[in-house]
Amino acid sequence: MVSGCSLTRRLNANQALVRKITIKGVSNEDFATAAVTYVDKGQQPNNVINLQFYYMFSKNGKRDIGEPPAILDSGLVEFSRVQIEQFLQNKGYLKAKVSDSIYIKKKKAELIFTAVEGPLFRIRKIDDSIYDKNVKNLYMVNRPRFSHVQPGGRFDTDSLAYDRDEFYTIMKRNGYYDFYRQYINYTYDSTFMSSVVDLKMTIDNPIGKSTHPVYTINNTLITIANSSGRTVGKADTIQVDSQFRFVDFSHKFKPGPVITYIFQRKGQLYDVDKQTLTTSRLSELNVFRNVPNPTYIKLPDSTHRLDSKIDIVPLKRMSDRVEGEFLFNAGQFGYNLGNTFTDRNVFKSAAILQIKANWSVLFDNSNNKTNPGGIENQDLRLGASLIYPLIISPFDFALPGKYGVPHTTFSSNYQLFYEKGLVQRTSITNSITYDFAETARKLHTITPIDIEFSRGVIDPVAEQELLSKNLYAYSYLIGRTIFTSGSQYTFQYNAIELNSYSNFVYFRGNVDVGGNTLALLSKIFNTPRDTSGSRTLGGRAFAQYAKTEIDLRIYHSFGGERQLIFRLNPGIGVPYGNSNTSNWIFEKEFYTGGANDMRGWLPRTLGPGQFNRATFYGTGSGADSIRTRLKYLDQFGEIKIVSNLEYRYKLADDFFGSKLKGAVFVDAGNVWRLNKQPNDPNVEFRVDNIWQSSAMDIGTGLRFDLGFFVFRLDAALKFKDPQFNGSAQWVLIDHFNELFHSGSFKANYAATNSGDTYNFLQLNFGIGMPF
Repeated sequence: MVSGCSLTRRLNANQALVRKITIKGVSNEDFATAAVTYVDKGQQPNNVINLQFYYMFSKNGKRDIGEPPAILDSGLVEFSRVQIEQFLQNKGYLKAKVSDSIYIKKKKAELIFTAVEGPLFRIRKIDDSIYDKNVKNLYMVNRPRFSHVQPGGRFDTDSLAYDRDEFYTIMKRNGYYDFYRQYINYTYDSTFMSSVVDLKMTIDNPIGKSTHPVYTINNTLITIANSSGRTVGKADTIQVDSQFRFVDFSHKFKPGPVITYIFQRKGQLYDVDKQTLTTSRLSELNVFRNVPNPTYIKLPDSTHRLDSKIDIVPLKRMSDRVEGEFLFNAGQFGYNLGNTFTDRNVFKSAAILQIKANWSVLFDNSNNKTNPGGIENQDLRLGASLIYPLIISPFDFALPGKYGVPHTTFSSNYQLFYEKGLVQRTSITNSITYDFAETARKLHTITPIDIEFSRGVIDPVAEQELLSKNLYAYSYLIGRTIFTSGSQYTFQYNAIELNSYSNFVYFRGNVDVGGNTLALLSKIFNTPRDTSGSRTLGGRAFAQYAKTEIDLRIYHSFGGERQLIFRLNPGIGVPYGNSNTSNWIFEKEFYTGGANDMRGWLPRTLGPGQFNRATFYGTGSGADSIRTRLKYLDQFGEIKIVSNLEYRYKLADDFFGSKLKGAVFVDAGNVWRLNKQPNDPNVEFRVDNIWQSSAMDIGTGLRFDLGFFVFRLDAALKFKDPQFNGSAQWVLIDHFNELFHSGSFKANYAATNSGDTYNFLQLNFGIGMPF
């Protein structure tokens, strides 16, 4: 086995595998770390897993899987030595010399690069020679803001290159369309004995000219090709105004949505940032598949004006996507089928119409006493959204498009949930939502109007059983008909960083308030109350509540693609006024479990608090019946606190076309009821009982990163289960021997829970990261 897994097993007798790189003599730790990256890629030590994948699956390089062995090459070692030496000289050690040596043992090589740095050279003085006085003024005004080169500082050619690029960009932002980096040059004199450098920066004028010309924007031609990318046939041609001429060979667009996101206007100075911004925003409309940067043509006169041309190829207007998921756990299985139809250009306005349908079915396990192998529940969702790429409002807003395309979304959603032998719930939601970016890091989503209607019809037999067990609150909450009108607001910070590996904090906060306007109207018109004492409008009770949820994450990078993420996800919903904890909207309750929070539990199977379904419902056929009927519906709460700690790392760069990543994690938390419940102790939130009533799981996972999406597989083990008491909560420790086998613990659980199996291990399949 050892020889079969050896990293050197396929090397020839005269070959060695590079396994270690050592840098000596570099005093600056950051420079020592950076120096390793200047070693040629072919001499960088292999990732062990990548190399094993190569040996197992690549068929000696015939397949692009894993990473070929880094075989020692003396020529590449010498090249690397020169590169490191040059790097140190560029960092101010102008006399630096680097030597190399190679140590080989059992076909494994260590590369040792030893540096003699010499003195660090610093800048004594900086002069400039800029022949265009306007350019000189622009440089002097901006230099304190961008320059990394200062007298007394380290002489660093990377800093010179940075300064050169920064000022080049400043020129391009201020009308200097014809300006090139080559106009900026640095010369320096070094006094080797005193280790100082005198620096001079020169900005030349164009050959034969005394100044650099400044350009302004003139006319703009917008050309939209047909769906095949061709500009043939008759086109819709519109002269919009004195600047824009719109030519559409696809016959599918109006000028307005396109012109809105062209940020260079006639008479303005040419600005490379506005050019890039135009390209980005037109791409974000999600109706074009090819939006290149605008091209510019200099007018053949002395006015220094630029005509611009934007050529666009549209996406296929309509598309349809089918998705499916399958759930399997200890004999319990189900599926989720979805279909999304998209029309990308409704009313020729770049508005997007999406029609979604989703059908979920969950089958109970074959051991269930009352419904063996039958359908447990079904969930049908239908929705339509019309998304405009602008803010549609009776109020006049400045276009907030600098940091992203804003949207106005009109949506309508219908949901039918059916739990066999218990309830059929219908809900309808209609809303208007605005989203826009205040800055690149601050995103706002406002839903000023959200009207929700929900209606529950309880099975008569189930209702009698609920009442006989004094579960009137469940019957009322699940079965009542109620509506509300509310508003929501969501703020996100640092969403732009979520795909990076830097150190940052992500925040998402949501506030949902409903029923206040309806409450005011009911008081003004003194509307009647129903049998529970709640005010009604149109003969229907309405809900009044406030709900908030926070998602706070701290990302810490360990270099490369290694990250530690801590997440805290609390939430609370408070019914008040015309509502109480037994009659507010059932769909507003919190649940936990599943692939994105408490991964050791199935969705809707944890909590609230120390709720135990076996002791709450008791034993006997009647208890089995009601326990089965309420499954997935009786474990909710008005308070939620979930925390996650996850370490992510890369396993392989190329695993059958994907980048393979791993994760280890710990999840902790639960949901709780806001108030004490009759006949149901320890389910309400209490500070002195948080630890005792919290759950915990541990697990590991794989992520297959295909670039455009991530396929995820997580395996989580229940570690602490709050439905039990005291030390019995530590289920993984106490019953580790029953992890993959049946025993007294699992047998007792099945006997007291209507045949349901206690599962220590939960597998979760998902698309995208869990958070």
